[in-house]
Amino acid sequence: MEQLNRKQPGSYRDFLRSYAACVAFADAQVGRLLDALNESRFAANTIVVLWSDHGFHLGEKDHIEKFALWEKSTHVPLIIAAPHLTTAGVRCEQPVDLSVLYPTLLELCGIDTDDSFDGRSVVPLLNDPNQPWDTPAVMTYMPGNHAVRSNRWRYIRYADGSEELYDHNVDPNEWHNLAASDGSAEVIRRLRQAMPHVEAPPVADLR
Repeated sequence: MEQLNRKQPGSYRDFLRSYAACVAFADAQVGRLLDALNESRFAANTIVVLWSDHGFHLGEKDHIEKFALWEKSTHVPLIIAAPHLTTAGVRCEQPVDLSVLYPTLLELCGIDTDDSFDGRSVVPLLNDPNQPWDTPAVMTYMPGNHAVRSNRWRYIRYADGSEELYDHNVDPNEWHNLAASDGSAEVIRRLRQAMPHVEAPPVADLR
């Protein structure tokens, strides 16, 4: 995306237009790929998975770009099309994280699995998007900063010990931090159980 001078009048509008153009271009390329697949002899036995590495703020919560653990920065598309299993247009509202990809593909391909990875296959959700799911999504941005997202709650704990808690039933835009509110202790205690217990060392060239 072309760098824009955000201090110039009209730059925010240009920023949004540039972002929308990037999204439209990516969408068109996905369409070209799927058209080619549908015209090939592999269409009936190919699993297609589409996802992104992060979300993007366009001014929500007074924030631009990513680099945060809020909903807009961490909510990514995850689309799975598996022959003879999934149905076009079906949506699942249950939050999952990208650790589900490996075990899901193993199960879809009929490959034996073990317990050596953190993720859980979402094949049950592909069969029935409305069935109960008790595994929250976990995400990390830089060492010590983690978020847990259940169907209702987002809990964030930062490396300095500060916390945020949002109730998506009534606050989908995450404006009201409930971490210090009366009655939140039990929710936080439950969500903390999903937090990583071991910090992976950052890669050497991480800026």
